Formats: sequence, C-alpha cells, structure tokens
Amino acid sequence: MDRRFWPATERVAHVSLQGRIEGVAFTEGTRFAVGSPLVDLQRKPDGTRERQLPRGTGFTLIEDVGGWAFGFVERDGYCGWMRAGSLIAPRAASHWVASVGTHIYAGPAVQAFCDVMPMGARLKVTGQVGNFAEVEGSYVPASHLRALGDWLIDPVAVAEGFLGTPYLWGGNSRAGLDCSGLVQLAFHACGLLCPADSDLQQAVGRDLPDDAPLQRGDLVFWKGHVALMVDDQRMIHANGHTMSVAYEQFDAAVARILAQAGGPVTARRRP
Repeated sequence: MDRRFWPATERVAHVSLQGRIEGVAFTEGTRFAVGSPLVDLQRKPDGTRERQLPRGTGFTLIEDVGGWAFGFVERDGYCGWMRAGSLIAPRAASHWVASVGTHIYAGPAVQAFCDVMPMGARLKVTGQVGNFAEVEGSYVPASHLRALGDWLIDPVAVAEGFLGTPYLWGGNSRAGLDCSGLVQLAFHACGLLCPADSDLQQAVGRDLPDDAPLQRGDLVFWKGHVALMVDDQRMIHANGHTMSVAYEQFDAAVARILAQAGGPVTARRRP
C-alpha cells in the first residue's frame, strides 16, 4: 500500500477500496476544484507539505473534518489534505497560465493588483478589456494565458524559465520548487502527464543504458532526486545544494552527490 494513493481515512474510504478494507464507511466522493491560486496538499491536517495544486485542479473530496478536506487529485490519484475553504464547485476552464506566473487584478488596470497566480492554473475567460482577460470578475494579463490544449513544446525551456527560483520542499510554483515539482510543472506545461514525486517519475519514458549518451530532455535520477538534462553535459534541477533552480555540470553533480553520501545515479530515462 502506497499511502499517497490510498483514498481512505480511519473513518471513510473511496468505493474503489470496497473488499480491501473494513470498518469504514464508503463514498464515491464529491468532485470539487481548487479555487485558491495555489494550495498545499499535506500529509495530514497541519502536516508536511507534499505537493502544491494550482487553481482549477480537480479534486475528489472523501472526508471533511474540522475545516480540513481529505481526498485525491483527479488527474493522478495523489491523496492528501488541504484547507476545505480552498475548494469550489468544478467549473469548465478555457485557458491556463502559460507564463512562469501571473497576477490577479480587481480591475483591468496595473494598479489593481490582488494576488499572484502560478503557472498551470486553469481559468475560465469570459471576456477581454484592453490587455486584460476577464476571469469570473477578476482580471489577468491576456498575454500570460493560452487556450487549453495550446501547450508549450519544450519541458527544458519551461524549466529554464524558473532559474533562480528558491528551493521549497513540495513546491510547485515560482515562489518555490523542489526537484520533482520542477519536472512535473515543466511536463504539465507541455501537455505531458507526469507523476508528482521523483520515485514515481522514474516510470516516465523509457530506460536508457548506462553507456547511452544523454541528450536534452532526458531525466536523471538519484535516490530522492531528479534532474532534467539541458544538453549532453549540463542539467537543470531544483536542489538543496544551491537552494534554488540552477544549472550544474552533470559529471560534477554526479561526483558531488556521491561524495555527500547521496549515492550514485539510479536511473536515466528518455521521455
């Protein structure tokens, strides 16, 4: 059992677990969407951040306890807790934030700033005023949006847009990223499915032999870490060494991580 994909609490479980678990009530769950710009998905209420979910992410609620919602992300089944007030009824989106981040405005003017919105957020555009797209009563720069299905084409180029972003465990935005968050964000921006954590991401693509030359877009893994190759010699990764998203020479990284007891490369994958 992988708790990240186990849609059950001590009291309630999703109907998919019937016959596998006893002593709980079963539910089909209730479909919601993330309504806040960005929310933490946590291991338990007020617990460790495991991932972050942008606005518009589909979420099936299993149980609501004391203002905390437990359920799973619809696109990949990843389970966790978030503040129940972050959820709204599902809404059909038309666009997604395709820049590294954007801002929400109360009106179609640069002076009307309200909040930040991360890459990947899904929004319903209802009109346009000048250079601003109207989004359910708020406004976002239209140039920062693309229609759903109009994806970017190069995950490496997306990752490079986040150079200098501070390292944040479980982070999935320009405010902070961890290694797997950077890879997932870059792949999602290109319309590619990608699991949330580095151990899960080792299933992406096909395995490369140890003697195969690396190329742009390849994924390289260590225990608990993943990097994206920029070319055959350099990689980009969110890392605790520089506490940022940074370039690093691949050979130097291999030696450094091994010397710091991080172990050898465990896998090399080509999406």
